[in-house]
Amino acid sequence: MTMRIAHCHCRDLELRCLGEPTKVSLCCCKACQRRTGSAFSVAVFLRRDQVSIHGETRVFTRASASGFAVAFHFCPACGANVFWLPDRLPDRIGVALGAFEDATLLRPDQAVWTTGRPSWLDLPSDIPCHDENPIRA
Repeated sequence: MTMRIAHCHCRDLELRCLGEPTKVSLCCCKACQRRTGSAFSVAVFLRRDQVSIHGETRVFTRASASGFAVAFHFCPACGANVFWLPDRLPDRIGVALGAFEDATLLRPDQAVWTTGRPSWLDLPSDIPCHDENPIRA
C-alpha cells in the first residue's frame, strides 16, 4: 500500500497518508485563492482513518463556499497550512497537494468553483469542471 508523506515548511508538522486518495480536487473559489495566495488550490482528499498526524497545529475555522465550516490546520512554527477538516465531509481530510514530498502522481480528478477561475487560467480539457462543488469528494 502506498505511503505518502506531507509536511509543513519546517517539518514540525507531518502527515503520513496510507493508500490512495478518494479525490484530488482543484478549487478556484475566492476563499482558496486568498488562503493560498494563488489562482487556485489543490486538495488531496483521503479518509481520515488513512492519515496519521504528527506535531502540533493551530486552527482557523471559516465557512466554505458551500456554506459548511472548514477547520484549517496550520503549523504554529512556520505558518504553513497543511490540512483541513471539512464539516461537509466528516469522514475526510483535505491535504494540501504542495505539502506532499512527491505530488507528481496526484493529478486533479476535477475542478470546482470554476466560476472564480481567472480568465487567463486554462484548465486541462480532460478534467471535469464544475461551476460549484459536487456533493461528495
